[in-house]
Amino acid sequence: MKVKFIKSEEITKDIRTFWFKPDKPFRYIAGQFIELYLPHKNPDDRGQKRWFTLSSPPNLGFVSITTKITLNRSSFKSTLAVLKKGDIVEMSQPMGDFILPKDKTIRIIFVAGGIGCTPYASILSDLQNKGENRIIKLFYAVNSHSEIAFKDTFKKLGQGFNRFVKKPLTVAKVLEKVVSPQKTYFYISGPEPMVEQFQKDFLDKGILKNRIYTDFFPGYKSI
Repeated sequence: MKVKFIKSEEITKDIRTFWFKPDKPFRYIAGQFIELYLPHKNPDDRGQKRWFTLSSPPNLGFVSITTKITLNRSSFKSTLAVLKKGDIVEMSQPMGDFILPKDKTIRIIFVAGGIGCTPYASILSDLQNKGENRIIKLFYAVNSHSEIAFKDTFKKLGQGFNRFVKKPLTVAKVLEKVVSPQKTYFYISGPEPMVEQFQKDFLDKGILKNRIYTDFFPGYKSI
């Protein structure tokens, strides 16, 4: 599907959101991801395609991805960073099951490492837009205060917003604040090594596999 680049905006020092307008109706569920194709000269070994979880809530008429853009970046992200308003690129249909359960009474735990916060921005913005209440706690680990993205969205969780800045976030610390672990769904999103470790640790603590959902970001170091 073709999408038109609209604009980008700085979220933090090294994180930017890129907005696109699809050329036809684009339906998705908050938490899903897409593949973006950016053809460019002399691509590096990571190629011309990349997976991104959508950071925008559904039903805006526009869609967004949010990612790190640093000086030491891939050829793909260098191309992404210099897109001009009106440029046309290819985006796949949305996919993935990193979405909320239909049962609104189920307790939800979100675990995010760095840029892994993006699906939660989409999900929480969607809930806020719909005026829908869920029992959600977010545990968000970053290396510095300047890396915290989507603060306004996450602050609306009140005491459910748990930040871990320059201090380790572990499964034990998460479970300390979980009332009924076996009645809770756990979502883990972040660098691939972090997601794998958290999944293993939750399983070791007796959390059932069908209550754990993962969304990993390849190419990032663990938090």
